[in-house]
Amino acid sequence: MTRRRRRFSPEFKEEAIRMVLEGERTVASVAREFDINASTLGSWVNRHRIVHAEDEQRPVPGPDRARIRELERENAELREKLIFLKKAAVHSTHQRNRAASLSAGVSNSSVLRGRAFSF
Repeated sequence: MTRRRRRFSPEFKEEAIRMVLEGERTVASVAREFDINASTLGSWVNRHRIVHAEDEQRPVPGPDRARIRELERENAELREKLIFLKKAAVHSTHQRNRAASLSAGVSNSSVLRGRAFSF
């Protein structure tokens, strides 16, 4: 025999979510009180947080906003430098491998795991 899926009213869901978010209670304790599965209530709470995320964001004051912009610019600059350094490291490694194979007297070689092989 299959169990029928229970339907919950929006008011019921809001009350359970409110008890979790505004109180000092865990999802599990509220779920036990309302006789629902904790994962069900947890998904309601997560969905509520996602939907209402814009409402909870407070505007940042002027000096802090300027500092955030400055840090974002610095972050972008550091990312560009990191990309450049990664490319330089790859190029440098390639040049070292090529120089090592040339100094070993191997022409037209490919370096594989530190060994020079000629073709």
